[in-house]
Formats: sequence, structure tokens, C-alpha cells
Amino acid sequence: MSDQQQQYSFFGAVEKSFDKAAKFTKWDKGLLEQIKQCNAVYRMHFPVKIGDQIEVIKAYRVQHSHHKLPCKGGIRFATSVNLDEVMALAALMTYKCAIVNVPFAGAKGGISIDPKKYTPYELEKITRRYTSELIKKNFIGPGIDVPAPDYGTGEREMAWIVDTYASMRPGEIDALGCVTGKPVTQGGVRGRREATGLGVFYGIREVLNMPEVMGKLGLSTGVEGKTVIVQGLGNVGFHAAKFFREGGAKVICIAEHDGAVYNADGINETDLFEHKKQTGSVRNFAGAKTIATSNEALELECDILIPAALENVINGENAPRIKAKIIGEAANGPLTPEADEIFAAKGVLVVPDMYLNAGGVTVSYFEWLKNLSHVRYGRMEKRFTENQNRQMLEQVEASTGKKVTGKIRQEIIHGPEEADLVYSGLEETMITATREIMDAWKANPGIPDMRTAAYVVAINKVGTSYAELGIFP
Repeated sequence: MSDQQQQYSFFGAVEKSFDKAAKFTKWDKGLLEQIKQCNAVYRMHFPVKIGDQIEVIKAYRVQHSHHKLPCKGGIRFATSVNLDEVMALAALMTYKCAIVNVPFAGAKGGISIDPKKYTPYELEKITRRYTSELIKKNFIGPGIDVPAPDYGTGEREMAWIVDTYASMRPGEIDALGCVTGKPVTQGGVRGRREATGLGVFYGIREVLNMPEVMGKLGLSTGVEGKTVIVQGLGNVGFHAAKFFREGGAKVICIAEHDGAVYNADGINETDLFEHKKQTGSVRNFAGAKTIATSNEALELECDILIPAALENVINGENAPRIKAKIIGEAANGPLTPEADEIFAAKGVLVVPDMYLNAGGVTVSYFEWLKNLSHVRYGRMEKRFTENQNRQMLEQVEASTGKKVTGKIRQEIIHGPEEADLVYSGLEETMITATREIMDAWKANPGIPDMRTAAYVVAINKVGTSYAELGIFP
């Protein structure tokens, strides 16, 4: 590992980006310092019996801000989990929620383990014990702090968390709202699984539809025909690739930790995922050229590069060799501040993580609202809407003398399902956020890049919340 990588602080990088943007705001220095700092940090060690041995597990939960409640943020299971990373991700959650107008403050959690080394039963014991530690210190609850899945966790772990919470808080009517990303049968919401990847697609699509922005990059407007490289075939990367392919783009390369595959005519992510499941690797995928390393794939010619794996993959060393015109940060913190400087100078548009991957928290918000209202989206209005649409269609048919049949008839009559409403809400959120950021950037020509513009929007919204609370003038 190089000295540069050893000294790299993820939280320090977030602070650096914050300071860069703070100069373009009007807020008092004290308030800016309050926004920047993590309000509450909980570091814990707890014993769990694994086989015949007692293992001491190291874990964290950080609440970055309390300007709104509850706090919100994922739980990560990885050996790389450390306090610096969790603090940085919690801070990004605060700014992310502010940008997309989700009324949460930022938080993040992590357990420093390799989940592949444990059986499901052992993982369940670790997850339930972690949950009980959070409950003891009042670091979880539908009105306090609402975790969600992150790297190394998913619906299964969220189901264990909600079950543990409900059993330790008997009679709490809103207990299901203590965590999001749950299975649908346990209070989850349809559309949550693909939400982050879909949000990435909606955000970049909106940027691609801006003629002025595309003109500066020398690209045509729209998704159609754009060449895309995706790094990471996890949940986010898979769905980002899927929605771009369905939108008419060509996903020419998909990279994973052990290499990448390239096909100039496009790659079907579902076929590649099946290949990976059967062989354990993306390498040697039929009809595609295998590329030795993931880093090599990042440097290939393309219109849009989507890093959807871990942080710090594009830095001052490899940024000069990146040929993409647009970089969409689907992962958290995939670019270092040094890479930002290089791309700003080169005229590469970086669409920042802090709002682009907000699809997950946006749909988590919809799930939380569903849990508090105790009713599935669409249940009240679906049939009513269908009956209205049917009557209107029959009136049109009667007045024109023409019958609408088949699939088109079904599409016109169709009343919204839960997933339809979730997708619609997410699309509205990402379009609005993209336009707000671009407007802030346009209003102040001194702002160097889209990330700084996004921070300016976030700082102004959090600052306004504090001012309205009367804490700061």
C-alpha cells in the first residue's frame, strides 16, 4: 500500500469537499462547524460465541447530525469497516438526505467482520447482538435512528434487526419502522432492492437531457446510444447496468474485483450475473473479451463511467488516464479530492455520490412512511383509479367509435401498484434534485464542479433547518 493510500482519510476528504463549498454560502462559521462535525459516535465491542470460541466483535454507529429526526443510514459488514469510514458515510448521509428533500439526518453503522467467514446462524447471532447494543444506548428506533442495508448486508439482516427490536420493545405499534430495506413480507416496500441503481439512472438521464451541459461535453442529449462502463456487479451496479441497457445505452464493460469483461456491442448484465453465479467470476464470459484488472477497465474509452463498488478507486494517480466524459458516482466516495481537481481541469463532469446514489434512502423514506401509516401504497386508490380510467376510456370510445384493445387498453386502465408509485416518487425526487444542483451551479459561476454545487445546496438546507430551530441566528 502506498503512503498516499495509508494517509487517505475518507472523512477528511468529505470535510475537504465541505470546506470547498462552504465558501459559497452565507452561514456563520460556528454553524458551519456544527454541520460538519459528527454529533454522536458509538464504538462498541461485544462477545459472540462462534463455534467453540468466544469472538469479540468490533462495531460502530455514528449519528452525524440531529437537525432532524430520525437519523438514517446503512449498516455495513466488512473487514475494512473503521471509525473514519463510518463517520464519512454518516456525514454524506446528512448531505444526501438534505439534497433529495428526505427529512432525515445522517447516520451510519458498521461491523468489522468478513461475512463470508460466518454461517448464516453465526451472522444472525452477531446481527441480533449488535441490535441489542444499539437498543441499550437508544441508538435505534422509528423516531430516533433507522438503519438500512449497505455493503455486506441485505433484507435478511434487516429482518433479524426488526425482529430483535420488536421483541425488546413489546407493544410498540411502529416497531416495523425501526429499520428499512426489509423483505416485503416483513414490512418492506416493493422497489427498494433496485432503488439505488434506478436512482443513478434517473439522475444521469436528467443530466443527459440538458442540452447546455451536453454541448460542453461534446455529447448528444439523451441516453440512447451512449457507451457505459460499470464497475461492480453488486446490487447497485447490476441495476444501474440494467436500466441503462433498457434505456438504449450500450453497457460495453462490466468490472468486478477479479477482472472485467468487454464487448463493444454491449453486455447483458443478467446473463453475466448468471455466469458469475455458476463460475464464481465474471471472467471468460461468452462473446466478451476478458480484461485482467478492474483498474484497467476504468481507463477504457466510454461516454459514462459508473463506479459502483467501494470508495477511493479513482485517485490522483489514475484520474489522468480516465477517458470517460461523465462519471456517475454510484458508490460512496469512489473519487478522492485529488481526482476531483483533475477532472474539473479536464472538463469531465462528475455527477456526485452524495445525491446520485440517494435512491436507496429515498425509497427507504417511502418504506418508513408505509410502516408508520400501516397501509400498503396503492391499496386505497388502485381500484378507484382503474374504474375512473375505464369510464373515461369508454366515453372516448363511444364518442370516436373506435375500440382500444389489448396491451394499450390495459396500460390506459391500469391503476398504480406499490412499485409504480415508488418508481414515480423516486423519479420525481432525482429530477428535482438534479435541477436544484444545476441551478445552484449556474447561479454561481465560481463553483468549480457539480459536487461543490451539491454541497452548497445541502449546506444551505441544513443551515436553514438550524436557523429555523433558533439554535443559530
